[in-house]
Amino acid sequence: MNRALAIAGLALAATSLSGCIAAAVPIAAAAGVLKARQDKGEKKAKRQQPAPAPKPGQVYTTEDGQKVQVTSLPALPAPGSAPVAAAPASTPAPAPGSVPPEMQFLYGSGEGSALSLQAYAALWSYIHNDLRFRRDKSQVSSVVMTRDSTLISPKFEACGKRPMAVVFDVDETVLLNLGFESDAARRGPGYDQGRWTRWEQTGADKVEAVPGAAETIAAIRGDGITVIYNSNRSASTAAFTIEALDKAGLGPVTLGDTLILRDDNAPSGKDERRWKIAERYCIVAMGGDQLGDFSDLFNSKDLSTPARRNTTGNTLIAPLWGHGWFILPNPVYGSGLKGGMDEVFPKDKQWADPAEEKK
Repeated sequence: MNRALAIAGLALAATSLSGCIAAAVPIAAAAGVLKARQDKGEKKAKRQQPAPAPKPGQVYTTEDGQKVQVTSLPALPAPGSAPVAAAPASTPAPAPGSVPPEMQFLYGSGEGSALSLQAYAALWSYIHNDLRFRRDKSQVSSVVMTRDSTLISPKFEACGKRPMAVVFDVDETVLLNLGFESDAARRGPGYDQGRWTRWEQTGADKVEAVPGAAETIAAIRGDGITVIYNSNRSASTAAFTIEALDKAGLGPVTLGDTLILRDDNAPSGKDERRWKIAERYCIVAMGGDQLGDFSDLFNSKDLSTPARRNTTGNTLIAPLWGHGWFILPNPVYGSGLKGGMDEVFPKDKQWADPAEEKK
């Protein structure tokens, strides 16, 4: 317990061209323009070097002195016709066998570990210090939003005499799936549900606890508070999930009581399970790595990326972070990884290098 208390107590902007551009040429035609210009200047060379491939955006001078700009179009459109669309630019995916940056951060970095320790330290401080000294425990409120809540108007109810509990998600909240993610890094992008099911069945010894999780959970139990896991893992593989939690030092758990799993073919939302748990326990804190670990309302299809972000900090939900709701880092997968350029970066905050704009 001393170790537990010690751990828990740790506190592409587009470039514009100036000058006279006589014409634009598709990238295929630009190769000929560039080679003709180089051939003329290299007649006296003993050994002619092959012309480098032209690059979109570069400007070259033809033999008659005209300037041409290479485009990324496969061909120039006929006069009066619609432009031919260029292939959309995309960020190249990491090569199979390399570790993507997001995995390097979550599973390998000291920064990722420190963030997890920080979250669990804050959770323990809230549970052990804030709640323990309340005189009238019957006036403690659940941190589970009621059925009639909205993100703008969240509602909670007093617990009365129900025993206290803390509810955690499992994957990347208390348990790091090192084996599955190492396999994913070797294979490259793409998710296969069948592979995940086989992982649940065979990977119990290839996991470890999130930094700070096992110690803090042991300390919470030592304070007489029940720890419950609410996971979207399949109920059909419950025995393997129990084994994984035990091997990571996060057990013991009992299926249907302190381990609540998703029934096969049931939706992934967690609210119904949360409300059932709240009928038996006073849920005084929740921990997760996705906003859906706190309310399914965050995953509404009608909620835009900017609006979803704003609800966490610009509504009555904001005071819950660190005071009942505790979020763990996960840049690897999940509902937080979405949003286009103008959704992630407000237009009035986007910047372009003035030095490049003058070119």
